[in-house]
Amino acid sequence: MTLDLPGEHYGGYYEGFANSVLWPAFHSFGDLVSFSQHDYDSYRVINELMARSLLKFSERDAFWVHDYHFLLLGARLRELGVNQPIGFFLHTPWPEPLVMRSVPPHRDLIWSMLAYDLIGFQTERDRQNFLACIDDKIGVTTEDGHVISRHGRTRCQVFPIGIDAERFAKYAEESISQPYVSSLPRGLNGKKLAIGVDRLDYTKGIDKRIHEFAHLWTKEPRSISLLQIANPSRGSIKAYRNLRNYIAGLVSDANSEHRNVNWTPMRYLNSSFSQAVLAGLYRTAEVGVVTPLSDGMNLVAKEYVAAQDRNDPGVLVLSKFAGAAQELHGALLIDPRKPGDIERALSIAISMPLKERQERWEPMMSKLKDHSIQEWSANFVRALERNRRVAERFNKPDAGAPSSSKRRKLGEELAESSSQLELSPKPPSAATGYLVLPKVYAKIDGFDFDHGPQRASDVVIGALNAHNLVPTQVQPRTDLYIHGHLYTALLTKRAREPTPNNPLGDDVILIPRLQGG
Repeated sequence: MTLDLPGEHYGGYYEGFANSVLWPAFHSFGDLVSFSQHDYDSYRVINELMARSLLKFSERDAFWVHDYHFLLLGARLRELGVNQPIGFFLHTPWPEPLVMRSVPPHRDLIWSMLAYDLIGFQTERDRQNFLACIDDKIGVTTEDGHVISRHGRTRCQVFPIGIDAERFAKYAEESISQPYVSSLPRGLNGKKLAIGVDRLDYTKGIDKRIHEFAHLWTKEPRSISLLQIANPSRGSIKAYRNLRNYIAGLVSDANSEHRNVNWTPMRYLNSSFSQAVLAGLYRTAEVGVVTPLSDGMNLVAKEYVAAQDRNDPGVLVLSKFAGAAQELHGALLIDPRKPGDIERALSIAISMPLKERQERWEPMMSKLKDHSIQEWSANFVRALERNRRVAERFNKPDAGAPSSSKRRKLGEELAESSSQLELSPKPPSAATGYLVLPKVYAKIDGFDFDHGPQRASDVVIGALNAHNLVPTQVQPRTDLYIHGHLYTALLTKRAREPTPNNPLGDDVILIPRLQGG
């Protein structure tokens, strides 16, 4: 499905909140966060528009949402009545709490994300950072990697994304004879080649890389050339325009200082290439250089490994801040922020003997084959499918529950009623956690729901949850009015089997506060 986004909101949504707030924050560049309420309003509008557009697929078994552009989408789908499992996968990192707090609506974002049944992350570090961002002010609890909120139970799990390694290896074999690829070695005058392939972005550490190569060329002239492919993006954002000019200046300075008549140290291309051509270029290069300051996974690292000739593989120099570093243990890991670290690794890579290169490459290639993009997708869908089976088990109507129209009416009336939160003196309670009170009776008009102090039905608990009226501690906490009569809602120490109306399995007693109420 292709959806036309309204022009009056696109800039605020994409260039504004998504890429001038979320992108820098998620990559821990808090100083580059540029927030405006107008941009956030546009982000909310687009998520709402997308949710309404997806209603035409409401008969599907499940929904799978991708990336930071749609953090609010799950919550909007729930508000529109979508009950199927909804999964979400974040391709970027998730930052530490201190950085996340630089995003003004961070609590609203996190709360909305908890409408997803399953949230997938690239690394365990990202998952732990997300859980650490859930503070007591959001009003949720965490338990064994699950977050329990009024949305229900959200599972947080790691799913490192893969590639089709075998297809990429085939591309490399076939494209090595393409004119652009085959002509590249002739221009190197017998020198070794390193390759960097990135979107032109401040998170990729391209400037650090160029500085380190320049230092290497000072110490070891003409030891290796660099082919840097940097495809421009987001040119309407000031930070990206400034970066493009800055990198172009660094390249010009390095070439001016270190080139000679027969050799140019760096080739800098602001172009995009097909996967087939890239695979051939990867195989031609003796060293792959991946130096992000922060990255969710970085598939370039995996593509470089997959494209290598098993009889003469190259060496991968990889930032420890890329998610791929958690899997590609045969790479030379570096800290791009540490001066000299990239240069040190380059010197080792240039002189590494064949046997060591093969010993490093083989287990990495084996892992890429075992953890392919197909397996990644299947693993996520299977996890979401488990949620669907649980949901189906809960979709049986509660015995004696009102119709959906009556449920809506009850929710509307509760919303219209005046409610207040106050701590009443703690009454005596039995060992079971139930209150010991005189028997009084109450009636919710129009629903044939008569009771004294007793367990509230899941229908009522669902309505209370929808309006944030269920107490959060085992003590009298929430006083509310129903049809003008005062009740106390008490969360007991017991739990009940979760249902769609009561996904947390809350056990609540409604206590009439007035005789005959």
